[in-house]
Amino acid sequence: MQTTRQQILDYLRRHGRGTVKELGKLLGLTSTGIRQHLTVLERDSLVEGREERGRVGRPTLVYSLTATADDLFPKAYDQLVSVLLEEMRSTVGNEQLYEMLRRVAGRLAEPHLDGVDGQPLSERVKAAAEALERQGCVTEVSQENGEYFIDEYSCPFPKAAEQDHAVCALHVEFVRLITGADTRLTRSLLRGESACTYRVRPPKIAEADRVPVAS
Repeated sequence: MQTTRQQILDYLRRHGRGTVKELGKLLGLTSTGIRQHLTVLERDSLVEGREERGRVGRPTLVYSLTATADDLFPKAYDQLVSVLLEEMRSTVGNEQLYEMLRRVAGRLAEPHLDGVDGQPLSERVKAAAEALERQGCVTEVSQENGEYFIDEYSCPFPKAAEQDHAVCALHVEFVRLITGADTRLTRSLLRGESACTYRVRPPKIAEADRVPVAS
């Protein structure tokens, strides 16, 4: 991001609000220059302005961060997840940990299920990819030989996944629940591959793969 706009976001992060005058004084820019940067940030849904009326005079336009902008600032979720997984494994054991993560995946997937109920598999795969993106992943969907593939190019918890692969199991179950189809992790960022790839098989293909062909 352009340095001046990042400074504006940093200021609003620290102070919670800011006026054109305050930002101009901070950055040494004219009111026109500050407004140009704020216009771009508003367009990108990173800041929002609202009028505040004082005791006298015209209302003042005050700017603050949006929820979208808040997501740009680093958070220690990755470390927190690592510690929680380690504590859970030492307390309940490996089998119970995976069972708990399956239940967590179910709770995460639940808000998406009504929207995909009755939809064809192609739409359910698309919904699963979009749900992953809302968790902070970068995804791409493709189809080959009747199977669907969701490539996940970034992980929201890379350090946690590196220390404990149980995180990967959570996402596999999450995709399986939303798609309602057989889901397998066929590639992994942890193995140095370019993406975590979820292979989603339609029921007919999955069943044919399990049933041996009679000779």
